[in-house]
Amino acid sequence: MSKDPTWQEFSRNLLRYSDPDLWLDFSRMVIPADYFEEHAGTIERASNEMQRIEAGELVNTDEGRMVGHYWLRTPSLAPEALEAVIMRNIAEVKAFASGVHQGEILTPAEKTFQHLLVIGIGGSALGPQLAIDALTGTDIPMSIHFFDNTDPDGIDRILATLGEKLDRTLTLVISKSGGTKETRNGMLEAKTAYEDAGLDFGSHAVAITAPKSKLDQVAGENNWMGRFAMDDWVGGRTSITSVVGLVPMALAGIDIDEFIAGAAATDAKTRGSDIQDNAAMLMAIAWHHAGKGKGNKAMVILPYKDRLRLLSSYLQQLVMESIGKELDRNSQRVHQGITVFGNKGSTDQHAYVQQLRDGPDNFFATFIEIRKTRSTAGIEVEPGITTGDYLEGFLRGTRQALFESGRKSITISIPCLNAYYLGCLVALYERAVSFYAGLININAYHQPGVEAGKAAAGEFLGILSQVEAQLQESSQQPVSAEEIASAISADPEDAFHALWHLAANRTAVTVKPGANPTEDRFTLVTE
Repeated sequence: MSKDPTWQEFSRNLLRYSDPDLWLDFSRMVIPADYFEEHAGTIERASNEMQRIEAGELVNTDEGRMVGHYWLRTPSLAPEALEAVIMRNIAEVKAFASGVHQGEILTPAEKTFQHLLVIGIGGSALGPQLAIDALTGTDIPMSIHFFDNTDPDGIDRILATLGEKLDRTLTLVISKSGGTKETRNGMLEAKTAYEDAGLDFGSHAVAITAPKSKLDQVAGENNWMGRFAMDDWVGGRTSITSVVGLVPMALAGIDIDEFIAGAAATDAKTRGSDIQDNAAMLMAIAWHHAGKGKGNKAMVILPYKDRLRLLSSYLQQLVMESIGKELDRNSQRVHQGITVFGNKGSTDQHAYVQQLRDGPDNFFATFIEIRKTRSTAGIEVEPGITTGDYLEGFLRGTRQALFESGRKSITISIPCLNAYYLGCLVALYERAVSFYAGLININAYHQPGVEAGKAAAGEFLGILSQVEAQLQESSQQPVSAEEIASAISADPEDAFHALWHLAANRTAVTVKPGANPTEDRFTLVTE
């Protein structure tokens, strides 16, 4: 059992800002007083790394790029040539959204756009999804839909929902390189749907991409209605305050000026060198302490707000793709990472808090409190007690129950959830990730593992094509996966999965299952 911190200990370990009104309570992380002195060298390195980032040094050394997402909300920090670009991009986003909302930008049939389809994956979808789900209500000016995967069934569901409304649907295609296959596939599926409905896709499409990318070329060659330029120095998982997040947010009616202002306010508060007054640095140090600098414990995100149900998914990419690295900056094998998962309070109490309290002590929790629980008067569910009171009670009760079992936690508290304070939260985590990367000496801004997965997927697609071609050579005779693999010099397991995929998705391919995979037989039926 853990002993509750004294009132004095709690007070010393509660950092409260007044502007923004953001609190960080790390009293339940039980960080020893000498931890800061013991790790003074790594803390100084992390602080210096953040200064180098904001000064425009090429800290993403593997890709030879600056890391400039902090400039997006304080353009005066950017190199002079980029300050004007950032300001112009924001102005163009607001002008475009206003034009759509005011009926100045219309469909070819001179109808207003009433629906929005966003095509992207990873950071190109997670940021807009989080913001739109968290900040919009029944007064949203456009209904929003996402293609955020290459799952054809998911695509079909969205297209069925849009149905005859496609003629009044604006489509955003978001991809920095234009070569991301999932996004490319979604674009082609959408283009086909528009054309099947007798509509010109380009007259409904806007590209958000890097200048001269494959997508930029497609948009230009096919006279798309608009293009927004993505910056080379902004990564996908930190792109929510760039055109990637701002265009769909503005079209959804979100006040992007307030969102940017909230992020800028947190940036400013966490830019100082005083560790005890730097919430992002304190969070990073708490993560470092909990996982012994090795990511030994998972991070469980528990926001007590339905509108933040997507926050854990968003933070999974931000934290895990940034921190999960095999090599450090000295090319030493370190296998760093922090596993992130979460749900929402108090739903989590009926989902997995039982294990968090009584199971393996392999995590630390982060509770996110929104102090104002409701914007309407509401009712009393018991004398003098509201549903919001219960929500706060469950947060405090779960936090206490975990601590009594020796489970550590951080609590972040903001007064309400709006564009400004969502910007605050996003910036707090972005900066904590930057600081943590400095503490463990890794490059948080590349993603070699993701690229490896893409390469492996391409290899399998090549095998799939060879398998299908080899079936055609089999003269309609039943063949095994091993026989196909031998003929094309492939791994039998790869051939087995390719054959079953073909059998499920190509009507001409049939399979006769055996007692085990070696006995399965496949046939290509031709007329």
